[in-house]
Amino acid sequence: MAKRKSINWAGFKHENPIPNASMIGNLMMSSIMSGRDPDTGTMPPDLDAQVVNIFKQIKLAVEAAGGTPNDILKVHFWMKDPATGRKALNGEWSKMFPDPESRPARHTSSLAANAPNHVTCDFVAVIGG
Repeated sequence: MAKRKSINWAGFKHENPIPNASMIGNLMMSSIMSGRDPDTGTMPPDLDAQVVNIFKQIKLAVEAAGGTPNDILKVHFWMKDPATGRKALNGEWSKMFPDPESRPARHTSSLAANAPNHVTCDFVAVIGG
């Protein structure tokens, strides 16, 4: 059986002792990610900037595991306001996954109204699958 491997990348780090993602074989599962800017480590105050950054983090994550966005199978987002949030996601979603015949599954849930972030996510990828 393949051994589990922790995946980390520059520009994102958890406060708790957990990796940014983990893999067994070619299956990768991320931990929760936020819209923190990967270059500065700061969290922008507005939803649109956090959405841009979270897609940057997704790309960095899958590349750190040796894959590409084409390897992503499902993304789960949490948003303060899912109705508004889904609309905010769609532009970056279409840029990262331009082929409507080959997009990952996506689910959007609610974040607590007092959450410090406007958006968080986790995702599953099959690298080289």
